Amino acid sequence: MEADIGMAGLGVMGLNLALNMESKGFSVVVWNREAPVAEKFAQSAAGAGKRITAALSAEEFVRALKRPRKIMLMVKAGPPVDWTMEQFKPFLEAGDILIDGGNSEFTDTMRRESELKEAGLRFIGSGVSGGEEGALHGPSLMPGGAREAYDEIKPIWEAIAARTDDGACTTYVGPNGAGHFVKMVHNGIEYGDM
Repeated sequence: MEADIGMAGLGVMGLNLALNMESKGFSVVVWNREAPVAEKFAQSAAGAGKRITAALSAEEFVRALKRPRKIMLMVKAGPPVDWTMEQFKPFLEAGDILIDGGNSEFTDTMRRESELKEAGLRFIGSGVSGGEEGALHGPSLMPGGAREAYDEIKPIWEAIAARTDDGACTTYVGPNGAGHFVKMVHNGIEYGDM
């Protein structure tokens, strides 16, 4: 079975987003830099019996996805994002989509989108808000980047997002680093209120 989306990075946010996606009817392949973490999750009470499979290598992870491939990264901002993307790039094809769901600086997101575009790949920087409970039951999502890439992930984003009376708590916020810029402003307001 080819998975609808891949989740790279299985900290609490990545785990809960993968479970959220699966609960909304999407098949998910998971990968972690420490391979036993992915395997343990897929076999655990949380992952067992669900449309969640574990990949033990980057190549296996990429090959397990439907085309165009959609890979969400939930790893620490900064060099870990670049390192993780480099693990997958040799196996990706033109049109595949990488999504950074961490708290990356919007200038890093702009750089990554430019670099990936040169390789024929598409990139989304998506702010994710709501913490571990939101990730599991419905986060607010702030995707920015290539519009055509957003159109590909939109059904997943709208399905997993929190909902209000007027719809899903997600919308395309703009090109380049717009998603992570909006998340930066959101965090500034949130932490300023605390």
